Amino acid sequence: MESKSFPGTVDSLDALREYIGELSQRAGLAKKPTYNLKLAVDEIATNIILYGYQAPGIEADFQVLSEISDQALVVILEDIAAPFDPLAKELPNAQDLTLSLEERGIGGLGIFLTINGVDEFSYEYANGKNRNKFVMKITAT
Repeated sequence: MESKSFPGTVDSLDALREYIGELSQRAGLAKKPTYNLKLAVDEIATNIILYGYQAPGIEADFQVLSEISDQALVVILEDIAAPFDPLAKELPNAQDLTLSLEERGIGGLGIFLTINGVDEFSYEYANGKNRNKFVMKITAT
């Protein structure tokens, strides 16, 4: 598994998106799955930086672990912020999504888009670290 470290600041988001793009290219992902993966990783990374690190005043890096196989590109974001399971928040349902932004409750939409954009998403807290795992299946063209 390949590992790359990024500073836990919003300034590192551009470099992170670029890196996810490189991984996607190496894995042979098409444009749309690449875009979806970038969006998903960006959403979770932004939450880690803003709520996991900046809000409590933690200065730390986060890791991006990746693995490319014939079947899939796996990307794992690992951070040392307080445990936070993005799946624990109730996701918007079909009815919520018909409401206007003013009527809808705050939060959850980014996570909803994240999970729907990737083939698999999972979360675990292990060894003092949050691990958000994204899987994009590689389809033969």
